[in-house]
Amino acid sequence: MFFESIKIMFLGMGTVFLFLTTMVYMTKIMSKLILRYFPEASKTPASASQSIAPTQKINENAKIAAILAALQHHHALEQEGKI
Repeated sequence: MFFESIKIMFLGMGTVFLFLTTMVYMTKIMSKLILRYFPEASKTPASASQSIAPTQKINENAKIAAILAALQHHHALEQEGKI
């Protein structure tokens, strides 16, 4: 009984080890194939002034304004004791 349980334990652990090893190697092979046949386009870093468009700056300012308004509203509710 004891030796059978040891045998089953090693069989299970071996199966898991074999599966994980196979999965790691298959993932590496798939990664190499994808990079070989579908290479990433090289990204040229844009300068800081070109990377942020004026509309993005406006959106950022609108987001900051919305966050500040929400915080002020939350603090006002806290002071009134509603939260």
